[in-house]
Formats: sequence, C-alpha cells, structure tokens
Amino acid sequence: MARTTSSPAGATALSADGAPSGRRRFLRRRARGGSGAPGRLKQMRDVYAMTRRVDPSVTWWVLGTFLAVLVVLLGLTLLLTDGWYWTIVLGLFSLMVALLAALFVLARRAESAAYGQLEGQPGAAGAALRTLRRGWFVDEQPVAVDPRTRDTVFRAVGRPGVVLVSDGPAHRVTKLLEAERRRVARVLPDVPVHLLQSGSGEEQVPLGKLPRRVMRLRPKLTKAEVTQVNRRLKALGTSRPPIPAGIDPMRARPDRKGARR
Repeated sequence: MARTTSSPAGATALSADGAPSGRRRFLRRRARGGSGAPGRLKQMRDVYAMTRRVDPSVTWWVLGTFLAVLVVLLGLTLLLTDGWYWTIVLGLFSLMVALLAALFVLARRAESAAYGQLEGQPGAAGAALRTLRRGWFVDEQPVAVDPRTRDTVFRAVGRPGVVLVSDGPAHRVTKLLEAERRRVARVLPDVPVHLLQSGSGEEQVPLGKLPRRVMRLRPKLTKAEVTQVNRRLKALGTSRPPIPAGIDPMRARPDRKGARR
C-alpha cells in the first residue's frame, strides 16, 4: 500500500518505493546538463563555429540563402493565394523550406571546411574514405606505407571491387600503388582493382571529391562477394613495415656489448 507523507518546502518528493518523483528526477537531470549528449541546437552552433573559423563567409552564404528562398516563396504565396488561411499556412511552409535550404548550405560549407583542414595532413585520404556509405569496408590503417617518404595507400572494398587510394605526391606514389595492386591481384585475380591518387596535383582527386568519385564507380560484385573479398584481404594483411611485438621503437637502445663483440 502506498504511503503518502507531507514534506516541508524544498524537500525532495518521494514516490511509493522511496525514489525521487519523476518531476524531481527531470529537474535534476536538467541541472546536471541532461543526459550528456549535445542537443541539436548546440551541435549546429558547434558546426557553425568550426566552419566560420575556416570559412568566414559562411554567415553571408547561410543568411543569403535563407532570405532569398523565403522572399521567393512568400512572393509566390502572395501572388497565388487570396485567403488569409492559405496565406498563413503557405507562409509557415515557406519559412520551413528557407530554413532547410540554409541548413543545407551550412552542411555543404562545413563539409568543405572539414576537408580543407584535412588537406595535406597524413592519413587524410583514409579519413575521407571513412565517410563512405554503408556497403563499404574501409581499413582504419593504411595497407601500404613507404617508410622513407611516409606516403601511404588506403584500401576500401565495395561492390565496384577493391579501391586503392594513395596519399602523397603523384611522382612518388605511383610505384607504391602499383606494388599494392599486384599484391591484391595475386590473391584475387578476378576482382577489379581501382587505383586513385588523392591530392591537388594533376590527375589527382581532390580530398573533398574523393568519396563521390569512389561512389560513382560501377558495381561489379554482389554483396556476398564483397564480404568474401574483404575477408580474403584481411587474411592477406598489410605491407606496412612490421614492428616487433613488445618493443617500443621510441625507447630502443643500442646493444653496446654486441657492438664491442
């Protein structure tokens, strides 16, 4: 049987099982900042702030898109309607469409700004490949590394086959890409292998266009075949220079006794 007790002002209200009431729990969560996950508005503010640091003109692009779409739709509304009811309904609809258009422009500018920050950094091609949609297997680490120049090759597996993407200058990565292509072809001779060079040089794919370029490749494999190809390549491993287990190369010391011998 539930027991009710009166409590002084400011005391925590208890339910029948002795736990704080739902309203009190809600207020406590709000005081602690909710569940910890940022809200939609906070995420949008963070995206806008990040984009504005790289692209100061984003404010004018977003605001101009919002006002242009809103003015056009409101003008059409006033021309095509003569009743207050439909004018208000279509006016609210125009406001929502203008807001969505502004958010779309913000998203595109934010994407360009993010790729601009990655441009020229080691592993940028791998970060771009990890934005591919479902149906692709992308290795977290490069599958081939030149220990001298630090040029890398990243691999993605999807319905078009195996996609090898280099990260480095064009005059240096050609041999690295070709070596990895031969390595894959020895294990999977019937699977298409596509070679792409990420960068800003001639015949290279800019970082921001790399995911779309990969997605436009024509499918050749079924979903089941993609899974089998990825498993075969996982078993193949990588051609990165191996580091002996248990050894930290940053703390390695020469063997002075062995040197004297």
